[in-house]
Amino acid sequence: MRHEHDLDPYSPLLIHIMVPVIGLICFAIGGSSFVVSSAHSAEPAIQLVPLVTTGLREPLYLAHAADGSGRLFIVEQEGRVRIVDHGVLQAKPFLDISDRVLSGGERGLLGLAFHPDYSRNGRLFVNYTRKPDGATVVAEYHRGESPAQALSNERLLMLVVQPYANHNGGMVAFGPDRYLYIGFGDGGSAGDPQNRGQNRTGLLGKILRIDVDRGDPYGIPGDNPFVSGEGRPEIFALGLRNPWRFSFDRETGTLWVADVGQDKWEEIDLVHRGKNYGWRIMEGAHCYSPKFSLPKFWCDTTGLTFPVAEYGHRRGRCSVTGGYVYRGTKNPTLRGWYLFGDYCSGEIFGLKLPAGDLSGDAQEPQVLLKTGLRISSFGEDEEGELYAVGHGGTVHRIATAVPAPP
Repeated sequence: MRHEHDLDPYSPLLIHIMVPVIGLICFAIGGSSFVVSSAHSAEPAIQLVPLVTTGLREPLYLAHAADGSGRLFIVEQEGRVRIVDHGVLQAKPFLDISDRVLSGGERGLLGLAFHPDYSRNGRLFVNYTRKPDGATVVAEYHRGESPAQALSNERLLMLVVQPYANHNGGMVAFGPDRYLYIGFGDGGSAGDPQNRGQNRTGLLGKILRIDVDRGDPYGIPGDNPFVSGEGRPEIFALGLRNPWRFSFDRETGTLWVADVGQDKWEEIDLVHRGKNYGWRIMEGAHCYSPKFSLPKFWCDTTGLTFPVAEYGHRRGRCSVTGGYVYRGTKNPTLRGWYLFGDYCSGEIFGLKLPAGDLSGDAQEPQVLLKTGLRISSFGEDEEGELYAVGHGGTVHRIATAVPAPP
């Protein structure tokens, strides 16, 4: 039986024992790949090409520094950032703050973002839950004299108390406007018991946007929706349950947010300034209450923005992991597809939205690949190629594949 204050089992990092045995998987270790044919000719067939298969401990994210080096930076939950240089995992961490990080369950070092001018100023930003209380810290660090080593000195930007141990969010990313966007979950438990997602006076259950180049410790962009009042000025969008991973389309600037659901529905949102994405009034495009879901016409949806895609908890699915719109060059058939996954089922989904009006019913994404991984994150390199991060300790590059025969 689940109690109101139990940790929510439908979250990216609490489901080690829930991962199902997935059929139709071609799985091998080393130089081989995962391959599955696409069910429809319009869908791209993809495979995973191994990049790192040993040496990582609970990786949660992958990023690049846009510094021309081609290096990849991998976040480990316990509090380290590792470097992959020309395909080789480096032994010495780029950053190690494990002595400051409270790790376990949904806590840990959860996010990493490099300043748009990192090659010049060496600034990077992290999001972690601190020892001993689990409060969220957003902090700035700097590159050291060696490009392979960051300094341990921390500049605190933001400290937010977390009422429960789950739904910390954790994503940080710079938008095309050069502002830092920060994802906060609703604070945890189940069903958002304090209705924090709809509370404009608090930061939980929101996407925030701040200016790290002005102010002390940060500035507020002049066009943030509540800069003149009626809410916290840091808020960019509200009504999120646990926006674990989000990304910007590098071509269009669109903000794609995958919001982890409660008991029934996982959702993908196109997030815009000042919009309300419904939690806890809605779970996906459905009315929510702690015990059951209802069609959306049964509740007051005035002023709410619905997801562009959703999928239900079936076939072992339970927790969406947000990804990226593919804008690389090595896999032309993937171009314009938003790729994302589910932590429990290990599936990678594809979504390609039609042009024009998106106000209709939420789409159901297409399954492109069944991997057997606990997909904790996706990542993008400097060239726009995409990677899947397995919480068990792996990183794979996503590539197109020749469809297998029936």
